[in-house]
Amino acid sequence: MVSIENGEIKTALSVGEVAERSGVAVSAIHFYEKKGLIDSWRNAGNQRRFHRGVLRRIAVIKVAQRLGIPLSEIGETLATLPTDRTVTSHDWQRLSEQWKSDLNHRIELLVGLRDQLTSCIGCGCLSIDACRLRNPWDELGDEGPGARLLDKNE
Repeated sequence: MVSIENGEIKTALSVGEVAERSGVAVSAIHFYEKKGLIDSWRNAGNQRRFHRGVLRRIAVIKVAQRLGIPLSEIGETLATLPTDRTVTSHDWQRLSEQWKSDLNHRIELLVGLRDQLTSCIGCGCLSIDACRLRNPWDELGDEGPGARLLDKNE
């Protein structure tokens, strides 16, 4: 379908066409729209129509989801982009650099957790005074096992 907006000819896609071309279920497209990740408009027959640029936005969403980025963060990031044009390679570079930094941080945290697992396995009980996974910032644990806060008043 073709529409004219601001004197420009735009090719509009139905929700079914977007689903087919993006490989995403119609229900996911409706969900993304409800969350404000993509936009549509209604034609004279009250049917949803999407600009072709929505295909690239959906591709960005799917890549970000695959990286484990929550939809709320994806939405915040996509909100920095204009909705009236296709995501460009410059846009993608900026988005991917931000996400790459976040991903590297999460990898560092996960590697640290993984490396601490071996010290936990020997314990067997996840003891509160020594377990770096269950109680990583416990300053009172250095004083020994037990309820240290209850002993403070005695």
